[in-house]
Amino acid sequence: MLEENQYKIQYRVMLARYRGKTLCPKCRGTRLKPEAGYVRVGGKSISELVDLPVTELKRFFDTLRLSKHDTDVARRILVEINSRIRFLIDVGLGYLTLNRLSNSLSGGESQRINLATSLGSSLVGSLYILDEPSIGLHSRDTDRLIRVLRQLQQLGNTVVVVEHDEEIIRAADYIIDIGPDAGRLGGEIVYQGDMKDLREGTKSHTVRYLLGEEKIPVPRHRRPWNNYIELKGARENNLKGVDVRIPLNVMTVVTGVSGSGKSTLIRDIFYRALKRELDECSDRPGEFSSIGGSLRDLRNVEFVDQNPIGKSSRSNPVTYIKAYDEIRKLWAEQPLSKQMGYTPGHFSFNSEGGRCEECKGEGSITVEMQFMADLVLECESCHGKRFKADTLEVRYNGMNIYDVLEMTVNQAIEFFTVHKQKKIIKKLLPLQEVGLGYIKLGQSSSTLSGVKTNASNLPST
Repeated sequence: MLEENQYKIQYRVMLARYRGKTLCPKCRGTRLKPEAGYVRVGGKSISELVDLPVTELKRFFDTLRLSKHDTDVARRILVEINSRIRFLIDVGLGYLTLNRLSNSLSGGESQRINLATSLGSSLVGSLYILDEPSIGLHSRDTDRLIRVLRQLQQLGNTVVVVEHDEEIIRAADYIIDIGPDAGRLGGEIVYQGDMKDLREGTKSHTVRYLLGEEKIPVPRHRRPWNNYIELKGARENNLKGVDVRIPLNVMTVVTGVSGSGKSTLIRDIFYRALKRELDECSDRPGEFSSIGGSLRDLRNVEFVDQNPIGKSSRSNPVTYIKAYDEIRKLWAEQPLSKQMGYTPGHFSFNSEGGRCEECKGEGSITVEMQFMADLVLECESCHGKRFKADTLEVRYNGMNIYDVLEMTVNQAIEFFTVHKQKKIIKKLLPLQEVGLGYIKLGQSSSTLSGVKTNASNLPST
């Protein structure tokens, strides 16, 4: 190395947009030494085989002719290869190549690879629990998913699915519906039985939708549009040089079967290319020819997905949407706070001052168990309340800061509406509008599902 320089973080982020990847000139992307290519089966090397789509790979092994000695050696291996290829095709992944990077797979593709692995294990007498496996799946793929779940069941296994999709609910042998509503208004079994026992007049929203008593209204009129962003020549992964126009000031849905290229088009190309056009830092976009249209009409671009909004147990929705800043300011303005010299930071569980120092504001103590899951115990000092006793003595209309964090969004809006705290209400209302009124203000973000995370991302954009 002739010279080494270290730059400040802001410069490293800026320079990252000019960094890219190039194909290795020695292995040409195969990641193997040249010697590995000398070994061939049926005239093809392992690098050539992993470049084939799974359906073509199946044809290759179906037509493979080996000598008697090679057949005896490879008999068991070929059985395993063919069964695993068949499982991938059964779950609708016949278009994938075996060298496809896992981080380029959509959520639906990843789910179905896991299902194919389960099918390949041929376990009997097991219980499979799947959490919303239909997320991101097209209706055609949902039908395939149901067939795969049936195969698991027919092997002698029990399948339990947590699901909202109507097709999967209708395909179930037995339904358990929990409700009737969310949060403190839920927690009851409102229906259990099979499809033929469904009855009208129940308080179960699921049953009411299945019977057609409740429906999602379809808009009578669609909003017209004139301006658009045009992307030409998109050709990353499965995309074949497509051109698309995305209208502005309307809602556009990009749909298609799983693996057709939706995520590649919108996330890997369109979003990243737009970020760069707006002079913002972004990863290198996928291959495309040009992007144009009414770019000047855009001020910024946000990508809202199901990634966690916080990686630690300290993160929660109310801090993410900045409502907690206003709440802490309100508590710092109370007479006792002024008398004690408390600032808004005193009511934060992320900084020293008012938080419990025994658990560092976590409310719990984690005991590391070397060969088992960690043990989480309630903090004996604060009894799970995260703050010191003197901090909890500060009250606003009878409520201390812990009481507020234990409120649901709906309860908090009702409480602050009575006391005319418009700034706090304005911050909280978007959470209620996206259907998250039942979550607690202090609920850890790590306990939210992907869909809830997606919804809680919307108010912050």
